[in-house]
Amino acid sequence: MNDLAIRPATAADLDAITDIYADAVRNGTASYELEPPTRAEMAARFEALAAGGFPYLAATSAARVVGYAYAGPFRPRPAYRFVVEDSIYIAPDAKGRGLGRLLLERLIVEAERLGFRQMIAVIGDGHPESASVKLHERMGFRHSGRLEGSGYKHGRWLDTTFMQLSMNGGAETAPDPDSLPEKRFRKAK
Repeated sequence: MNDLAIRPATAADLDAITDIYADAVRNGTASYELEPPTRAEMAARFEALAAGGFPYLAATSAARVVGYAYAGPFRPRPAYRFVVEDSIYIAPDAKGRGLGRLLLERLIVEAERLGFRQMIAVIGDGHPESASVKLHERMGFRHSGRLEGSGYKHGRWLDTTFMQLSMNGGAETAPDPDSLPEKRFRKAK
């Protein structure tokens, strides 16, 4: 993967993104969806994030999308506007090569640039040894909660781990009036 590139995702990436996510839904426990969404549903999700100005990234190698990540709204209520939830998915043949870390590093930079204050990881099957928990720990996220037995998939109960990263001063400073979340909020009023 010497030719690895991380760039903003485009609609042209959606076939590969849909396939990567479908594998995660069918074979993994990070997503609690039980049936893979259609390409049309993935396009609608992508368009909603793009319309909101949220970062959505694609990782490519040999001109092929091998992973993607995005930061979307944590919750829809306006008081949560400074909080994003990250999602990262890697193609099965690209796992274990540090791609998740590269995507998360760039995603954090983009979320900070936009003025978000907290990034939340909601990790399905978030046992202490999971790759996602370990990645988020290495990136400075702190554990902020655990829901035991909150999902049931592939014949077993799964815990959900919450992790949190403060950005741009977190809760220590007033919101930036020029940040994306604050501009969107003022525009919606």
